[in-house]
Amino acid sequence: MTHDILIAVLVLGALGVLFAVVLYIVAQKFKVVEDPLIDEVAEVLPGANCGGCGKAGCRAFAEACVSQGNMEGLRCAPGGDAVAAKVAELLGCAVVQGEPQVAVVRCNPANCGDQRRSNYDGLRSCAFQNTVYTGEGGCPFGCLGCGDCVAACQFDAIHMDPERGVPVVDADKCTACGACAKACPRRIIELRNKGKKDRRVYVSCVNKEKGAVAMKSCANACIGCGKCAKVCPMEAITIADNVSYIDYTKCIACRKCVTECPTKAIKDVGFPTPAVKPAPKPEAVEVPAQPVAEPVKA
Repeated sequence: MTHDILIAVLVLGALGVLFAVVLYIVAQKFKVVEDPLIDEVAEVLPGANCGGCGKAGCRAFAEACVSQGNMEGLRCAPGGDAVAAKVAELLGCAVVQGEPQVAVVRCNPANCGDQRRSNYDGLRSCAFQNTVYTGEGGCPFGCLGCGDCVAACQFDAIHMDPERGVPVVDADKCTACGACAKACPRRIIELRNKGKKDRRVYVSCVNKEKGAVAMKSCANACIGCGKCAKVCPMEAITIADNVSYIDYTKCIACRKCVTECPTKAIKDVGFPTPAVKPAPKPEAVEVPAQPVAEPVKA
């Protein structure tokens, strides 16, 4: 009996040693040596994991930076230039400065309450509603108003306007991560440069229908008339699929297109409101004194 127990112990011990050796060999063969610099880069990132950089998260962004050795083509939207400077210092490369951007909503419905053609009673999701429903206003390209973009924003930078039914972006809070733009199934949210002094001009419409049809859904729809493109001195405006688009890299914010647009589809943001000149006071007119007639003596 004792002999059998001893044999069993020796066999188990031998198997344990054998498995330990096999595990050691496998671990050495397939081990991954990670650069400790990745942890240092990850620590200076915001940790939002928003995906605005195009990577799966902050950790993936840090790995890409260390693997590449520089930040060319890589930018942390929430961190901005401050984080870019810290990462560049860790990598020992030049700082890549980028133009600050902000999300803009390219939908500006007119007379929302008057133009509702139907009421939607179903799942409150833009992604779902876009597959089964045109929209309460009848525009197949306009905002559906369910707030998928609001739910996607991690920075509390976008909210729905209850009266107009479209999202409004808080430019001071927006980090240009692009989460709201990805969440919108109709692609009405776009990232654009903030512009000098936070002034920007863009076409607030993406309706690709022909002018007369688009105007039936919204009085502020772009009709693709091309008047804006004709007056633009920088050739920054193009017309495609019956809708205008302003290239923010060429636009100098002269606003000639804004005044030229017949449907007010072009929006200008951040410009000071022109002062209203007081009406000129009417000049006092001097009335010549009338001569007093002398009484006629009888």
